[in-house]
Amino acid sequence: MKTSIFKTYLMGGFECSSHRRSDGRRLDLIEATRHEEFAEKDYLRLTELGIETARDGLRWHLIEKTPRRYDFSSVAAQLAAAEKAGVQIIWDLFHYGYPDDLDIFSEEFPNRFAAFTGAFAEFHLRETGRAPLVCPINEISFFSWIAGDVGKFYPYAVGRGDEMKRQLVLSSIAAIEAVRSVCPEARIIHTEPAVYVRARPDEPEHAVEAENYRLSQYQAFDMLSGRLAPELGGKPEYLDILGLNYYLHNQWFFPDREMIPPDSSLYRPLREILSEIYERYRRPMFIAETGTEDEKRPEWFAYVAEETRAAANSGVELLGICLYPIVNHPGWEDERHCYNGLWDYADETGEREIYEPLAIEIKKEIHRRKSECLLAAA
Repeated sequence: MKTSIFKTYLMGGFECSSHRRSDGRRLDLIEATRHEEFAEKDYLRLTELGIETARDGLRWHLIEKTPRRYDFSSVAAQLAAAEKAGVQIIWDLFHYGYPDDLDIFSEEFPNRFAAFTGAFAEFHLRETGRAPLVCPINEISFFSWIAGDVGKFYPYAVGRGDEMKRQLVLSSIAAIEAVRSVCPEARIIHTEPAVYVRARPDEPEHAVEAENYRLSQYQAFDMLSGRLAPELGGKPEYLDILGLNYYLHNQWFFPDREMIPPDSSLYRPLREILSEIYERYRRPMFIAETGTEDEKRPEWFAYVAEETRAAANSGVELLGICLYPIVNHPGWEDERHCYNGLWDYADETGEREIYEPLAIEIKKEIHRRKSECLLAAA
């Protein structure tokens, strides 16, 4: 049986966004969820459930307060806790936030990002003796759209989405080279939303534009691999592992973005989306983010688990599913209590109440996978 890159098929992702809000306040979801305080307990909770791989993140703005001077104390506790708990971490190096002195559109940005990521690779190697698993930039396509095209995320640019996408691809390539120069065996994960966009049946005049919009989801991967905009320096070897972020709202009608409900006959099965992406790139993949809120959480997880199983049975190389987020967090703009995780806010001792209906579905999937592995080994 082929050895997986990840320790476990099921993973947990800790929300780590750190961008500035429209009111100027910087988000810090690692602090807000008290994950920085209780990282060891958070990781041990995962292992008790049978999960030994997680997504977590760096807060670049804390690490590089002075240009090219790095203080990794903000991530040291998470790293030490993961080592103690035996949890394998996929580190997000850029999850929407960056130092205040940097202009994301500047020529300096890719160089500064590369230096930062190389410094982290050295830190990780020194602390653990191993190369890291890293995601250089989370969701190049989404961030370019929301922060560079429609002006809803910092730096609130409008009409510069394509420019930002190219800049983030350049930065990602520079980061890959920097990390691999320190640790040639480092594994690189690129995460992008997996979406389906179509015109309504009674609006065929939008069909071509809708299809072009749908295909644009591949631009970042195509740029990284050199299939598109080869002047950016993309190469096939830059596409290592593909992480696909898939949520309830990832299918919509063009042009108004009204969500296609999962019970609609027009909703495309996730297994078909995964098969198309795999046929295009032939790289190992995993669901890097998935989840929803409130009482729909168990049903949604069961759907994603079933669809990924079907895709894998059809030949897609799927490495796992990451529940994201794994703990509830405050809303980005309104600080509402988002019930979208497996565990709730931490109390003063670091304990978190579990959402049992979702835990039951997770345990079912873990048991199912163990049974399948035993049958395959027999």
